[in-house]
Amino acid sequence: MSWSFRLGKFFGTDVYIHFTFVLLLGFIGLSHWMQTREVLEAVIGVAFFAALFGCVLLHEFGHVLTARKYGVQTRDITLLPIGGVARLERMPEKPIQEFWVALAGPAVNVVIAGLLAVYLIATSSMEPLGNLSLVGGSFLNRLLVVNVMIVVFNLLPAFPMDGGRVLRALLAMRMDYSRATHIAARLGQFMAIVFAFVGLFWNPFLVFIALFVWIGAAQESGMVQMKSALSGLPMKRLMITDYRSLAPTDPLSSAVDHILAGFQQDFPVIDADGTLVGMLTRADLITALAEHGQERMVSEVMQREFQTADPHDMAENVMERLHECQCRSLPVLQDNRLIGILTAENLGEFLMIQTALHRKPAPEVAV
Repeated sequence: MSWSFRLGKFFGTDVYIHFTFVLLLGFIGLSHWMQTREVLEAVIGVAFFAALFGCVLLHEFGHVLTARKYGVQTRDITLLPIGGVARLERMPEKPIQEFWVALAGPAVNVVIAGLLAVYLIATSSMEPLGNLSLVGGSFLNRLLVVNVMIVVFNLLPAFPMDGGRVLRALLAMRMDYSRATHIAARLGQFMAIVFAFVGLFWNPFLVFIALFVWIGAAQESGMVQMKSALSGLPMKRLMITDYRSLAPTDPLSSAVDHILAGFQQDFPVIDADGTLVGMLTRADLITALAEHGQERMVSEVMQREFQTADPHDMAENVMERLHECQCRSLPVLQDNRLIGILTAENLGEFLMIQTALHRKPAPEVAV
């Protein structure tokens, strides 16, 4: 994720911290110091926030290690001011596996809260339940409250919280995965409306949560519908066969002419014997034009390392690769020869056409 720096590798997974997280730590320390004018209070405030996100990180590793048990690897974990994000390579294939992966995160917080409660009771440090809060009480008592809140919030049956995935997994055991996702997403968006309504009269922060839930539900539903539409389709059904290519010795002005004529924005670069040797992307082209002008040769700007696809690859898998490499085009090769290109724009157009066809009204029957 951009604007993040690497904290380290734990249990075989890279952990990143978004720069806004560090800014928030500084803000919390400064606000505590301004209230009390005591350095110790500022340090305690920062330490509590760091401990809170330590629990969030353990929560994410609950997902990661359980997913790994089912053969699903994790790209990385990023800590954000609003929580943690573990990017799994894919969702588990079976609903029961997704069920356990989703529950593993909150289960970690249940264990943490239980251990804290045992320690506080054993040391007679446990405060009465009525006095427990996020802002009042000892360090460990507040940390106990935080973990309980994490469990309750994450088990709400709405995407992108874990409860939404638990609900989807339970529904998917009895119906189609796409329909299960649709129902879970709709329920999540209904909850978002409730949060927003209550937030207007009670706590404005609920409006922010409502927006977060609404967007998460819409994204999850859209992604599953997209995969469903692409399921079983080979690349040769989607790739563009009417494309423009460049030679390594062509000037950048040739690419400019193609773009202005309305053709694709990324160009395969093919040498004299027909071998694909590079890809010239629109972003690289614009940068080179700004720095060197349009007489520079394509070979000096093109990317020499790039991903390719096979015409028999399944479209849903290639779509994930497009997302992973953050590229907008993939050349399609057969016997090491370029036969087509898949672009993000063409993929989007195909999905819009499929959506329109599925919404086509049934023909009227005269009676």
